[in-house]
Amino acid sequence: MTENSSTLVERADALRALHKTGDPLVLPNAWDAGSARAVAAAGFPAVATSSAAVAESLGYADGEATPVDEMFAAVARIARAVPVPVTADLERGYGLSPAELVERMLAAGVVGCNLEDSDPRTGALYDVEEQADLLAAVRAAADAAGVPLVLNARIDLYLREAGDPDGRTAEAVGRARRYRAAGADCVYPIFLTDPEQIAEFVAGADAPVNLVFKPGAPSLAELARLGAARVSYGAGPYAAVKARTAALLDAVRAGRNPYAPPSA
Repeated sequence: MTENSSTLVERADALRALHKTGDPLVLPNAWDAGSARAVAAAGFPAVATSSAAVAESLGYADGEATPVDEMFAAVARIARAVPVPVTADLERGYGLSPAELVERMLAAGVVGCNLEDSDPRTGALYDVEEQADLLAAVRAAADAAGVPLVLNARIDLYLREAGDPDGRTAEAVGRARRYRAAGADCVYPIFLTDPEQIAEFVAGADAPVNLVFKPGAPSLAELARLGAARVSYGAGPYAAVKARTAALLDAVRAGRNPYAPPSA
């Protein structure tokens, strides 16, 4: 094993160990090297990317509109910039085979990824077995490469508002258990924010659970109490920085001091 491979193994193991039910890994998502450095400097033990934020920072829409080479170049810059494990939001793999996806991840220096179970372009959900096969193939490719990549299986039922709302959580639990059996380390029912449904999902998933923090969601403390092992902020930090930049530019145009603290 090369020195680089050994480092990747150590970082993958460290990332996996940070997933603790009730004491979640908190991930304010980054989009470039500067934001990643800020996350690490603030004391967070890992960095996660947001595909939407990375895409917009590069001039593209979310939904695999970013050319694959540009996405991985951006992810590699982030990984090079920080001394902590990096996990990348890779949508559904940008059309790469599982072996190619793993090869690209390792070359970029990332040790984990999100893979979602709906089509990034159309929003249509994939069959649970088709998605499980993808996860199993990525896990097999990672095993063959000798690096235990941390696979975060995103479940898009709530995002896409798919199926009967009364049966959505039961279906999400079924997907979670199948994805876990296929090799996922963590399951991510994105946009699941109802506390009762979160509790039901966590109880049934039989896997570490990633929840999202967003406006209208429970507090970070409540998400931890409900059993989250990981909490993502998605494109929220990028949106907040954009809003602050817009306010600064408005102040400049108006001739005001753009660096003055906000009035109480």
